[in-house]
Amino acid sequence: MEYRTLARLALISKRAQREPKLKFTSLAHLLDVGFLWGCFHSLGKDRASGIDEVSWQEYEERLDENLKSLVARMKSKQYKPLPAKRVYIDKGNNEKRPLGLPSIEDKIVQKGIAQILGAIYEEDFLNCSYGFRPKRSCHHALKSVNNTIFKKTHSSCH
Repeated sequence: MEYRTLARLALISKRAQREPKLKFTSLAHLLDVGFLWGCFHSLGKDRASGIDEVSWQEYEERLDENLKSLVARMKSKQYKPLPAKRVYIDKGNNEKRPLGLPSIEDKIVQKGIAQILGAIYEEDFLNCSYGFRPKRSCHHALKSVNNTIFKKTHSSCH
């Protein structure tokens, strides 16, 4: 992700930390071409296509043009996410699990919004909170529980 994007997210995080009761409004301007370029490049290149059947590689062929069009549609409120493509993956035991696959463009927008919201809400979480957070996993949580039980260290949670 480009430096400017990281700097913007860091400023949002600092403000969220400084002013915990602040209600952020009008963050859509952060979804500019540069920011979405970084979001696009953070997506997996080998992921399945959505309902429009456009792959990562196909979208990249005209990336600048595609991102400019996406930003223009968002600004004019003409952007509409496509329905997710429904596929079923084998769960074993002759069972299948449904999966919804968004289009590449929808994945880009979702990634951007998730990063902006993450910069705000990450400041509200306690250090002992592990679920669905960046750079944290169930393994980290188990290690913390193990340390608490066997080393009798105390968690910073209340």
